[in-house]
Amino acid sequence: MIGIIKSMSLAELEKEVLKLSSGALSAFTRWLDDYTARSWDAQLEQDVADGKLDRFAEKADEDFETGRCTEL
Repeated sequence: MIGIIKSMSLAELEKEVLKLSSGALSAFTRWLDDYTARSWDAQLEQDVADGKLDRFAEKADEDFETGRCTEL
């Protein structure tokens, strides 16, 4: 059935993952890792654009300016 996408519950997805061969599971894991990383990057970029991290940058600048930083 081309063009039909069925929603699946988490339980159904878990069942399907358990059916994967080791090779297919490895490929799925690589895809999921990549998808998760891209999603995290996109969320971080959005948070930066929305200014949600500004207070942390300001605190870091303040700590640096007042000498409260140490070399790594």
